[in-house]
Amino acid sequence: MKRLGQHKPTDWFAIWRDDRGVTMVELAIVIPLFLLLFFGMIDFGRMAFHYVTAEKAMHVAARVATVRPAACPSVPQVNARGPLQQNQVPPQFGTNCSAGANTCANPGVIACAGSAGNATANEIWGLLQGALPNDATISNLRFVYSYDENLGFLGGPYVPVVTVELQNLNFQFVSPLGALVGLTGATAPAGLGATVSFPTMSVSMPAEDLSHGNTG
Repeated sequence: MKRLGQHKPTDWFAIWRDDRGVTMVELAIVIPLFLLLFFGMIDFGRMAFHYVTAEKAMHVAARVATVRPAACPSVPQVNARGPLQQNQVPPQFGTNCSAGANTCANPGVIACAGSAGNATANEIWGLLQGALPNDATISNLRFVYSYDENLGFLGGPYVPVVTVELQNLNFQFVSPLGALVGLTGATAPAGLGATVSFPTMSVSMPAEDLSHGNTG
């Protein structure tokens, strides 16, 4: 008769070979890594989608900005005469701005953030909004009007280089990637699965008809 607590050698081998529950253990080890890869693909895929669509929409936005009234105040409508030097003969209207120094007045670089109170900024925002992350606002747009003496003539429409910028925008992850990394036993990088800066992008084009905003 076998005493309590005693086992035959074959009993220990049977216990060692018993693989019941192994599948659950393997699943517990693998599932955090699987979820990390799955949700990571979703979130980084979302960010890549917004980047590609925003980049293409920015080209459309810049094209519209070049044929619409300026989105910033203080952008002149015509090329005024620059300051005359002593005994200088005033250049005639119609003279190219590149004909000489101060032929046309240089208003410098004029920049402003997008505003809902401006029709041009509102129109461009309508083109971009669907391509951007959900927390984007019209103030994430920035318009820049830069003087270029090779564009325009004295007395004619002011023709700057127009730049539309997308800036100061964040991308919010929806998946708890940092927590999933912790479940795998690794240390999650700071900020993983939280909010990251969305890439800044800009497109510049020479203006065509800022004076009247006509497309035809």
